[in-house]
Amino acid sequence: MDRRRFLLQGAALGCSLAASPLITPVALAAGPWDNRLVVIVLRGAMDGLDAIRPLGDPDYAGLRPTLNDGNGTAVTDFWALHPGLAPLLPLWQAGEMGAVHAVSTPYRDGRSHFDGQDILEAGTLRIDGGKGGWLNRMLGVVPGMTAETAFAIGQDRMAILSGPAKYLRWSPEVTLKLSPQVRRLLEMTLHEDPLFRDAALQAVAIADGLSVEAAAAAAMQEDGGAQMAMAEARPGGESALARFAASRLREETRIASFSVNGWDTHLNQKGGLEKTLLRLSDTILTLRDELGPVWDKTAVLCMTEFGRTARENGTRGTDHGTGGAMIYAGGALRGGQVAGRWPGLSEQALFEGRDLMPTGDVRAAAGWIMRSLFGMDAGVISQAVFPGLDLGAKPEFLL
Repeated sequence: MDRRRFLLQGAALGCSLAASPLITPVALAAGPWDNRLVVIVLRGAMDGLDAIRPLGDPDYAGLRPTLNDGNGTAVTDFWALHPGLAPLLPLWQAGEMGAVHAVSTPYRDGRSHFDGQDILEAGTLRIDGGKGGWLNRMLGVVPGMTAETAFAIGQDRMAILSGPAKYLRWSPEVTLKLSPQVRRLLEMTLHEDPLFRDAALQAVAIADGLSVEAAAAAAMQEDGGAQMAMAEARPGGESALARFAASRLREETRIASFSVNGWDTHLNQKGGLEKTLLRLSDTILTLRDELGPVWDKTAVLCMTEFGRTARENGTRGTDHGTGGAMIYAGGALRGGQVAGRWPGLSEQALFEGRDLMPTGDVRAAAGWIMRSLFGMDAGVISQAVFPGLDLGAKPEFLL
């Protein structure tokens, strides 16, 4: 393999994971600070009212006759965690996990997953028309953030990183299969060229790190749908991504972003949401375990494109809504609380008579964390990273 050919494929080197339903892209970036930020996009619109239950609201039980099953873990006189978040209770008690309720992006009325996710990852007031994601804009305006240290893995786009600033991408469409002899030859050929050598070895490491997951996915497909369904119920692909992201965060990476899917719960929400929340819990705990002492410098934000209807529907699920919740964790934030301004669930308090009323912009929560962790200027955050954002008052979840 000559070096030029290798680099021409540099944006397309990767591992054979395209068939894996458990693997999604991950975006990473380095920056001139010591704190870390992990953004987990919850694709499919998590029901915040079920994940973080307002049991103290007098209207909640009436809106949720079956979803309010009495199995939530009370963490205050007003709030309870869904059983799927129970593994995170020790983090809550240690002040390392919490939530911000009644938040949303500026997206209203459309109720489209695609448009909602575009606005969430663009960080703009409206669909940005291809102007890129907020992480890409950070690359363009923050001194010391270099394009060479941001990359993505996976066949799907990671809109949060898309945009004019350059970044590297390894695509799984191209299989990377190198014998030990070829790997050694690659190392020797590129030994005197640190840039190319590091890029090559990084691609090989990514392939090695995720190959176990690919094998597991293939085995599940061979075993049939029943075992696949069981696999979706236990921690899996996201944990592999969390371990990979943590390995980078222990080094030069300072921002990581990836997705946890499976939050669209129109039908029989009780079982499906618990499985997905357990996967999220395992992902957060994997980050905590793998980051070690770096966890104390880390903020994890779990953000979704919109909330769901306040009333459960006739199929014991919920439909697309507006206001929702953001779950956060990490030693760099003040947990053990549900932050945000609670609007109530009375008929008059609901948005359009059906959804939790948003009282906070989820972008402001992210913006304040960037200001606190990275020392970013408020003007840069509100004008360049999240255009048109009103940061508002300093939130209570900052240390």
